Amino acid sequence: MKVLLINGSPRKNGCTFTALTEVAGEIAAQGIETEIFHIGNEPLRGCQACGRCQKQKLNRCTFDDDPVNRCLALAAQADGLVVGSPVYFAGINSALGALLDRMFYSGGGQLAYKPACGVVSCRRGGAGSAFDRLNKYFTISNMPVVPSQYWNAVHGNTPAEVRQDEEGLQIMRTLGRNMAWLVKSLTAAADSAPRAAEKRARTNFIR
Repeated sequence: MKVLLINGSPRKNGCTFTALTEVAGEIAAQGIETEIFHIGNEPLRGCQACGRCQKQKLNRCTFDDDPVNRCLALAAQADGLVVGSPVYFAGINSALGALLDRMFYSGGGQLAYKPACGVVSCRRGGAGSAFDRLNKYFTISNMPVVPSQYWNAVHGNTPAEVRQDEEGLQIMRTLGRNMAWLVKSLTAAADSAPRAAEKRARTNFIR
């Protein structure tokens, strides 16, 4: 069993990483392997709406010159997913948004029924709206959302300040334990996982 944690910050060892390592530590303590994938700080294109991933049934993005397909392949092999982001203007990092848009649109079907959760790091405010944005990727993809004891946010302007956020770090540890529990539970019940029984319906409001 393995959980993939995506570090959506341009800073590899910054505040978001500090929160994710707290989550990963609890998951590992429950005997589950973890890997933190850093999206990097190079330019990352948004979705071009070319539709090739769907038309050609690629199960990946047609563009293969950035981290999107590598991250998707790791997520598809993992048993659980944690996505972490810094908060910029009450939202997630735009590069992370570009990665998730392309990853979930081209290959989201490979992630169905894997437990998932979002983690956000902010100096002071904007955590709620960023957290909500992350959760929308999971709830549209049949992914059970892992709970904690409060909303999944840490506060601080530096990793040292984040480590002073006692409640925030406790939320991360609770999240890690809950993720481990759900991964184990769903792995044990894999044969009874629901599968789509109906053709996907799409209703357009303008005809």
